[in-house]
Amino acid sequence: MRAPLHIVERDLGDELRPDVHVAWYPFGFCGNIWPMADLRLTIAFWDYDRVRPLIDRTIRPRGIDLNPIISRPSETFYRMLRHQEFDVSELSLSNYTMLRSRGDDTFMAIPVFPSRLFRHSCIYVNRKARINTPSDLIGKRIGVPEYSMTAAVFARGLLLHEYGVKPETIEWFSGTQDGLQRPTRIDFELPGVKLTRMPLEQDMGPMLETGEIDAIISPNAPKALGRPDSPVRRLFQDYRNVEKDYFAKTGIFPIMHTIVLRKDVYEKHPWTAASLFEAFEQAKTWAYDQLMETDALKLTLPWVVAETEETRRIMGEDFWPYGVEANRRALEALPQYLYEQHLAPRVVPIEELFAPV
Repeated sequence: MRAPLHIVERDLGDELRPDVHVAWYPFGFCGNIWPMADLRLTIAFWDYDRVRPLIDRTIRPRGIDLNPIISRPSETFYRMLRHQEFDVSELSLSNYTMLRSRGDDTFMAIPVFPSRLFRHSCIYVNRKARINTPSDLIGKRIGVPEYSMTAAVFARGLLLHEYGVKPETIEWFSGTQDGLQRPTRIDFELPGVKLTRMPLEQDMGPMLETGEIDAIISPNAPKALGRPDSPVRRLFQDYRNVEKDYFAKTGIFPIMHTIVLRKDVYEKHPWTAASLFEAFEQAKTWAYDQLMETDALKLTLPWVVAETEETRRIMGEDFWPYGVEANRRALEALPQYLYEQHLAPRVVPIEELFAPV
């Protein structure tokens, strides 16, 4: 466990002001200037268990007074990418990496990943489309809410690298799914890929049911999936075991979202990156503890403790890690997928993505 932070004053000559303290760790000066008065920052994210202590202020980032704004990721991303509305925000990792690949430094990320999910489970097919294996997707019509969304990027990446299915062999459609509209939040061109952007009023959910499209790759399960007579099913019906095998083989736990600071905030207050990273780590530890609470279950799931224990056997004690090194395989995979899928002009090195925390 990290030793506690000691706040002391140090003679900085003309740099020493009465409104700042200098942060020292037991192993030496860390070079951060922490204001005595907390810096007020807006932060937008979804209300995950792993951020709840930041919402209710059980955990407070050092030197920062957070003003949380809770919204669905798709709305948060659009508002941040198009209008830079927040000081700090959850953001699509693929969209952020695309910007960095173009030399756009509007945002600076910290290696905190509030959303991640294996994506074998998000490929849905029409039963009449004769899609029984991944290779059967070749030549088919596939919908996706937004082509550049991280869920779709990782799904296409695993289809290519594990099953040899190239994006160029598929006819793609993007647009509304079951009433959920996702306006384009980042502009891009796709040389060599056939993509039809449909009007927002045209819904892919009914199109999948009727067979107008053969499959959908989406983080949102089609509404038709749960019906007993549904024409829609998952491509990987035993997706849990398939995803376990994928993790054992690749070491990749796909990362969907990261946390970014707006450029002006980071450049003026670079110490906020370390403060926020530390607070997110503490909040995640709190969430782990809630999963293992047996005096009375905190989650509405009968076998939550058994599930947590099994997950740790497969993925390790810290199975939702933050930081770069613990996530290097996933963080190297995504820029490669973006480049292969014509969404980025180059493979972005990890060192360009995150603030040096």
